[in-house]
Amino acid sequence: MRQIVLDTETTGLEVAQGHRIIEIGCVELVDRKLTGRHYHQYINPQRDIDQGAMDVHGITNEYLEDKPLFGKIAREFYDFVRGAELIIHNAPFDLGFLNAELTRLDDAYSDLGEVCTIVDTLLMARAKHPGQRNSLDALCTRYLVDNSQRDLHGALLDAEILADVYLTMTGGQTSLLLSDAQATAEDGLRGETQIQRLAPDRTPLVVVKANAEELAAHETLLDSIAASGAEVVWRQS
Repeated sequence: MRQIVLDTETTGLEVAQGHRIIEIGCVELVDRKLTGRHYHQYINPQRDIDQGAMDVHGITNEYLEDKPLFGKIAREFYDFVRGAELIIHNAPFDLGFLNAELTRLDDAYSDLGEVCTIVDTLLMARAKHPGQRNSLDALCTRYLVDNSQRDLHGALLDAEILADVYLTMTGGQTSLLLSDAQATAEDGLRGETQIQRLAPDRTPLVVVKANAEELAAHETLLDSIAASGAEVVWRQS
């Protein structure tokens, strides 16, 4: 299963007021593992950034002056996410901005909800933790995800953090290991598969043997299993 964890930064909070996207960050998961593929782009919004938004993400109007317009990067972004399951925290916000940008272009682009499956981690978190704070920072604290580098919001960093939170929250693998294919490829670059071997001078493992009372209890249990007609495999030679 291919999943894309996505985040955006914008010039303001309301797409209905003409605010625009200024940054997109995506990381790819396949079978719940990072593939190493990501998409990251800053965008010239052709309008000023609200001061409140600038205080959140730290991106200035001057920094975006030489960045491409959304129309220049739309195809690359669209092809990257199309067909994937999009994992977004507060999905209506990001999708509202992204679909508004696509609508400004031409009929070659469908609504992202039509070409992707959408998973909203905010709704997921609210269902799992009703009545609690479920911001990304709050979830990082709850699930012990390191967000120490998050002094300011950034789309790619937030997507990476959200990927870790999502994997932890859904109860699966949480270390964001590379996929088996990529790990094998990297091993090939080194010329051989890397095997971690135990040191020959390591401290011997402690062997704890059962005492007479424990052995007797074990035999009693085996007798009861045998009496039920079941096969007692532990007594086979």
